[in-house]
Amino acid sequence: MTTYTSDPISERLGDRRARDLVRCVTQRNGVFDTATSVDKALALLTAFSGDARLLGVSDLARRTGLPKSTAFRLLGVLVAWGLVERVGTRYSVGMRLGKLAELAGSPVSMDIRDIALPYLQDLYETTHETVHLAVSDGLDILYVEKIFGHNRVSTPSRVGGRINAGCTALGKAMLAFADAEVVGQVFQHMRPLTAHTIASANVLGQQLEAVRRLGVAYDREESSIGVTCVGAPVLGPDSRVIAAISVTGPVYRFDPAGRAGAVTRAAQGIAKAAAYARGDGPTDPGRVA
Repeated sequence: MTTYTSDPISERLGDRRARDLVRCVTQRNGVFDTATSVDKALALLTAFSGDARLLGVSDLARRTGLPKSTAFRLLGVLVAWGLVERVGTRYSVGMRLGKLAELAGSPVSMDIRDIALPYLQDLYETTHETVHLAVSDGLDILYVEKIFGHNRVSTPSRVGGRINAGCTALGKAMLAFADAEVVGQVFQHMRPLTAHTIASANVLGQQLEAVRRLGVAYDREESSIGVTCVGAPVLGPDSRVIAAISVTGPVYRFDPAGRAGAVTRAAQGIAKAAAYARGDGPTDPGRVA
């Protein structure tokens, strides 16, 4: 049967209804099992996306496959915790979840952002185009930083967002130095995003070989129509990839090959700064971009 229990958070919330909803569990043979409710609540949270930031109960129920009544009840829990906000009859991601997102990522990804930021800013001043920093996240890349100005190009990237590694210059720059197992999995799960996305494992493999040889990777409308990009890996000890950086612009005005030198110099500067931060570098490398 379904049982509702109190929780210390309830006293802080001061809301009887929220208190009752805070921990809804299924009791089986006298043992409380929270897994089912937790899974469903997480499904609701992950139903939101960049193109679906405001959703009604029916939309969320359809996206998650949950009964509407279950979705509504669990949304009450999430609202009580501040992880979801109610906006009229619809819902959006809450401010508390945003604060948690600031803590997301490994210490390595957060450290590399702090180390890389001056070089990214210099690279933006050099190019006046959108600059990205990303780290590897399974078969995807995770955007850690994005710098742009008034004349920015429209891209689907956002800090904290993910995209298939094989579709981007950032991803290719990191895949070129990734473990063979990871590269093989990417080959098996290629997901074309545009008509220009590389759909052949052989072709992508040839591009990764070129990245290892030249030190730069390109995205020519492969992740977004009308957008082109040049990226370079940030390498650590034993040529292990730490991250990648890129410069992105619209195809009608941006020549990615013409900015390859600036991107590789910035990536090398970040790598030296990271080595210095680890204690592996003899002197502070300063700014090179």
